[in-house]
Amino acid sequence: MSSGISLTPRILVLALAAGMACPSGPALLASPQKKDKPTKEEQRRQKAIQKEMESAYGKWIKEEVPYIITDEERATFRKLSTDDEREQFIEQFWERRNPNSGSAENEFKEEYYRRIAYANERYASGIPGWKTDRGRIYIMYGPADEIDSHPSGGTYNRGPEEGGGQTATYPFETWRYRYIDGIGQNIILEFVDPTMTGEYRLTIDPNEKDALLHVPGAGNTWAEDQGLITRADRIRNSQMSNQSGNYSGTGNLASMDEFSRLDLYSKIFKPPSVKFNDLKASVTSRVTAQLLPFDVRTDFIRVTEDSVLTPITIQISNRELHFDNKGGVMHAVLEIFGEVTTPSGRRAATFEDALALDVPENDFQRYVDRKSVYQKVVPLRPGLYKLSVVLKDDIDNNMGSVDVSFRVPRIDEDQLANSSLILADLIQPIPTSQVGTGPFVIGGTKVRPSVKQQFTRDQNLGIYMQVYNLGIDPTTHKPLADIQYEITRDGKSLLNHKEEVAQMANASQQITLQKTMPLKALQPGKYTVQIVVKDNVKNQTLSPVATFELL
Repeated sequence: MSSGISLTPRILVLALAAGMACPSGPALLASPQKKDKPTKEEQRRQKAIQKEMESAYGKWIKEEVPYIITDEERATFRKLSTDDEREQFIEQFWERRNPNSGSAENEFKEEYYRRIAYANERYASGIPGWKTDRGRIYIMYGPADEIDSHPSGGTYNRGPEEGGGQTATYPFETWRYRYIDGIGQNIILEFVDPTMTGEYRLTIDPNEKDALLHVPGAGNTWAEDQGLITRADRIRNSQMSNQSGNYSGTGNLASMDEFSRLDLYSKIFKPPSVKFNDLKASVTSRVTAQLLPFDVRTDFIRVTEDSVLTPITIQISNRELHFDNKGGVMHAVLEIFGEVTTPSGRRAATFEDALALDVPENDFQRYVDRKSVYQKVVPLRPGLYKLSVVLKDDIDNNMGSVDVSFRVPRIDEDQLANSSLILADLIQPIPTSQVGTGPFVIGGTKVRPSVKQQFTRDQNLGIYMQVYNLGIDPTTHKPLADIQYEITRDGKSLLNHKEEVAQMANASQQITLQKTMPLKALQPGKYTVQIVVKDNVKNQTLSPVATFELL
């Protein structure tokens, strides 16, 4: 899997001459070595392993964890011969990265898949977002501490550290990380879109963003205007800046020579270190009682073809909980435990939490008529699962339990597909600092599903859905598709709205549909929401439907 790094010919020759590997994939390239001809038995074994690796388990390595799996883990995984061994390896793989070894929740795993989902939503550009350079860096290291974005390029005044002077640039972004463990401080990465197609490539050449680099007499640096160096010197050296911001005017900086840059970029693409903690077994006793009724729903957001984020949303009426008055504050505590298992009984995910509900006494009557909503997002592979949820009122010890069977869909990459069609009582953008974290967050948006899909006339109806694998028009490099939204009641159309995907911002193979509409004008009753997506490139159509009740 290529990272799309652009190396100048001279840098590439230097790297090879020094015996260094260019960071074009998850693992460094090894020098070819002469080996004895394998036996027929060994050839058969290698063919069998290759066939196995082309299955879902092979895709797990290639499409889900290629950026964080170590060479040793990769080699070990390839030696496994049964699916049970591979499943055990995958469980141990995530446990070794669990910040709280043996705990029911694995924050590292959850955050990792949230980052993939955000990268797919934010950085797609004709290829899935996780495959892009920005997506890869975001998945590995999270959001940058600072981002200087120039999405349209255009006129650009260089700082002294880049040689000064004015030029025109292609679209580019500069990301700064204050510190990355194992790499260092003040890490600055630059992404450039020289093809103007939305695909930003990580570059080690600060001149790559300069659209006038090869235009004689245009976009000169201060040193070039003063005759201290020529344009050919700048192109040849490709080292006009350094991380300290000092510029000598000559373009010869030892601190950011080709080898220093290659060293930084080889480190930035290495999988992070792993703790390799011993696995600890955890056994959770199950309780069942039905004194505390509640509702549960599951939704599905694709990460890769073989991994799906599954938001599990739980809703309970506040009237079902026991509140104590503590100094003028009404207080309740709700304990939540959930377990996801396969048909064979293997535990795929667990979660547990305790929610404290506090409300001033004078607001309690309004609050008690409302509902409390909790959500946990777990990454799952396509397949059939059973969800068991137990709730306990910590004050009066009333408990309730629900068992739900559900299927995580497989979303093939060559077919037009969609996530769950979510009807939400809240859809709103979130601050950059909260992107990809917290309950109800999908990428850069807070989406709170209405579990029972019931609304009142003073609420807004939110519609959220992701569309995957749209065909790309070879002429415009954008999707060529139509979207139609329709709300009906008793077969009568009440709202019908159409839009073209090509007119949407950041339109690519994956798009996000999100609409909000007030419900005041509608009368109580049951309604149907249908979204029709027609892909005019692939000549494929999908039309998911959801229903809601207006109380």
